[in-house]
Amino acid sequence: MSYGGAAALQAALFQRLATWPELSGVPLHDAVPQAGGRGTWVLIGPEDVRDASDGTGGGTEHRFTVSVISEAAGFLGAKRIAGTISDALVDAPLELARGRLVGLRFLRAAARRLGSGSARRIDMTFRARIED
Repeated sequence: MSYGGAAALQAALFQRLATWPELSGVPLHDAVPQAGGRGTWVLIGPEDVRDASDGTGGGTEHRFTVSVISEAAGFLGAKRIAGTISDALVDAPLELARGRLVGLRFLRAAARRLGSGSARRIDMTFRARIED
């Protein structure tokens, strides 16, 4: 097992989402913007990695969150973007600079209002399996 594939996975995810045509014009970040972000934007967020080695070799399971944050009224726009992200990632044939992606699956999502309720956030959790 190695954590070495984590950076390669994040880079491939960022590239996939940044070039997905239906997400054109939606800002994509891997850290919260200094100004806190305005409008609607996507955040590649936290990750939890576990050993997934087996008798055939080393591997890791990466559970990571991709969030849609929006100041738009209602959840509809954010849910459409979240659906597009899910379509772009599930079973995506990502090429990694280190390791080999075996599978990429959607696990769950949570949608909620932020603060006083004027902003919305959808956190989607995905599972990626990487062989060393």
